[in-house]
Parts: sequence; structure tokens; C-alpha cells
Amino acid sequence: MNVLINNLPHTLPTGATLADAVALLQARPPFAAAVNKSFVPRAQYPQTALTEADRIEIIHPVTGG
Repeated sequence: MNVLINNLPHTLPTGATLADAVALLQARPPFAAAVNKSFVPRAQYPQTALTEADRIEIIHPVTGG
């Protein structure tokens, strides 16, 4: 299935979860994730099923002044 992760196209297998998308990007904490603009708690990544054309955002905090 085709999804957008941080506005870039990616292909994931049918039945993929948010945990699979995070693993694909090799995201390192700290970060937050959202699917179709809805925040998903980290504990729910493995249960959050993705579907065709979902928009996934992996957001890292920014610090500084």
C-alpha cells in the first residue's frame, strides 16, 4: 500500500501498522507520531493499522531560543 510519511511517498505491505512505518524510518526517540493529523500514543503504534493513502507524520521536538 502507498502512504505518505512526512510528505514523502513510501510503500508498506498490506496490514502494516504505525510501528512498521516508524521502523521503516528508523526514527529515534524522542518523537511523536500522527496518522491523518491525529496523534497516536506510543503504546498504540503496534495496534494502529494503516490503510492506503494514509498520511503519517513523525515529529521530532525542536529546542533552542
